[in-house]
Amino acid sequence: MKQVEQVFHKKVLVLGLAKSGFTAARILHQLGAFVTVNDSKPFEANPEAQELLNLGVTVICGRHPEDLLDEGFELVVKNPGIPYSNVIIESAVEKGIPIWTEIELAYLISEAPFIGITGSNGKTTTTTLLFHMLNQDKKKPLIAGNIGTVASGVAEKATPDNVIVTELSSFQLKGVEKFRPHIAIITNLYEAHLDYHGTAGDYVGSKMKIAANQLPEDFFIYNADQPMLADFAAGCRAQLIPFTLKGRTEESISADDRFIYWQGEALIERSKILLGGQHNLENILAATAAALLWGGTKETIIRVLTSFTGVKHRSQFVLEWKGRKFYNDSKATNALATKSALEAFPGQIILLAGGLERNHSLEELRPFMPRVKALITFGETAGRFAEFASANGVPTVAKAEDMLEAVEKAVGNSQSGDTVLLSPACASWDQYENFEIRGDAFIDAVQRVTQAND
Repeated sequence: MKQVEQVFHKKVLVLGLAKSGFTAARILHQLGAFVTVNDSKPFEANPEAQELLNLGVTVICGRHPEDLLDEGFELVVKNPGIPYSNVIIESAVEKGIPIWTEIELAYLISEAPFIGITGSNGKTTTTTLLFHMLNQDKKKPLIAGNIGTVASGVAEKATPDNVIVTELSSFQLKGVEKFRPHIAIITNLYEAHLDYHGTAGDYVGSKMKIAANQLPEDFFIYNADQPMLADFAAGCRAQLIPFTLKGRTEESISADDRFIYWQGEALIERSKILLGGQHNLENILAATAAALLWGGTKETIIRVLTSFTGVKHRSQFVLEWKGRKFYNDSKATNALATKSALEAFPGQIILLAGGLERNHSLEELRPFMPRVKALITFGETAGRFAEFASANGVPTVAKAEDMLEAVEKAVGNSQSGDTVLLSPACASWDQYENFEIRGDAFIDAVQRVTQAND
C-alpha cells in the first residue's frame, strides 16, 4: 500500500460507515490521518463504529450534528449513497473542503493499475465477464467497487502484478479527483438517478469522470452507437477504442448479426455465445476489447464466452417448471434495464415489477406490453404500474403484498411456454435493503411455490 501525503496528519471526516466507510476510516487511520467518523446508526447497534473507536478513531454516532465541520476538517470522505443535498456535504462545498468517495482513496494507495467500468446498464456483467477472462489467462486480476467488494480494501493488498477490475457507479465517480484507470469503459449512458444528481448533466458528467484524467498511454472503450459518448470521446486524451453493434468495422471491436470482430477479423460466431440478449452484446464487446488490450488471448476469451451464463440477479435463470422458465433480473432498477430484459426474452411474459417511487418514466416499456400477458405489481409504484399496464392492454394486472404472493399469482396466470420474469424497473429500498435481497426473495419464492405445486 502506498503512503498518501494528502492525508498524513490531516483532519479527515468519514461521513457514513457501511462497508466502504469503515474500510476507508481504518485505512486513513493507518495512513496517519486524524479521523473522525460520523454515522446515523446508534453506537450500541454499530459494530463498525465500536471497532474503529477501539483503534483510536473519533466516533460520533446516532446523529449528524450540523456544526460538525466547525472542527476544522481538511477532507471529507463520504459514503457514495449520501446525496450532495445533505446539510453537512452542502456546508463542506461552501467551505471549499474536498469531498472524496473511497474510490479516490483506493486509487491513491494502490500499487496495482485499475480498469474502471461504468455505464447506466451492464457494468456488473462487463466487470464480471472481464474478470473471468483475465483470471483464466492468469493475469492476476482483482475485482472491486460497486460490485460488492470495497475498492480501498482490495487496493490495500494489491501488488504491481495485479490489476484491479472495478465497477464504478455515478455516485462513486462524482467524488474522485485524481482517479485514473489505465483502461476506462463506459458501456452506455441513459437518464438515471436524477433523484440523487438533480440533473441529467450532473449524472452524465459524473460518469464521464472515469476518463477525465487519462493520458495518451491509456485506453478509453466506449459505445460508439451513442452520439453523446462519441462526442465526449473526441475530447479525451486516451487512445480511443469504440465499439459498435451496427456491423463490422476495420478498427477496434464490432459485431453484426453473425460474428464479433476484432480489428475487422471474425473472433467468434455469436450463436456460440451463451450470454443472451442484445443488451449483453454491448457488455461482451467492452469486456473483450479490455481483455485483449490487457494481453488476454483470443483462445481464452472464446472459452469464456462459450461458458459464461451471466451474473446473479441480472437476467439470471432460476429454474424451469412445467414448461415455464423463471428469471431473476432484480438488478433492473430502472425502466431501461427492464426494457433490455424484455427484449432478451421472446414469447409471452409474466412480468413482476414495482418498487421505490422515483417518478421515472415507464414509456420505454410500452412497445413490449403486447407480449406481457400478466403484470404482477408490488411496492410504492404498484398503482402506477397497474395504470400503465391497463392503458396498454395487458390482460391481467394483479397486486401482491410480498414476493411469495407475487410468485403465486405469476404461476397462477402462466402456462407452459411462458417466461416468468422479475424485472422491477425500480429500486428496492421501499421493501428490501438492496436488490440482492429482493432477488433472493424471488428465488426462494419460486422454489417454494413450484415445489408446493409439483
